[in-house]
Amino acid sequence: MKDGKPWVGDEVHDAGTGRNGVLTDVRSGIYVLRPLHGGPEWTSETDAELTVVVPLDEAPPRHSPRRARRRGN
Repeated sequence: MKDGKPWVGDEVHDAGTGRNGVLTDVRSGIYVLRPLHGGPEWTSETDAELTVVVPLDEAPPRHSPRRARRRGN
């Protein structure tokens, strides 16, 4: 969170779509989110419908199983 508002890296709930995702970018006031388990990104024009579920500083490390397989892990 930044100044009490959702910010990049936070897991949020988007009340407008009913979905949870990770806030990945803010471009000219438009919030860009990606699903927690893959799929297309979506946007929100306001933070009023976004509620922080897990702030970045409390989130467990995110890890990509696909990436780990490529490294041989």
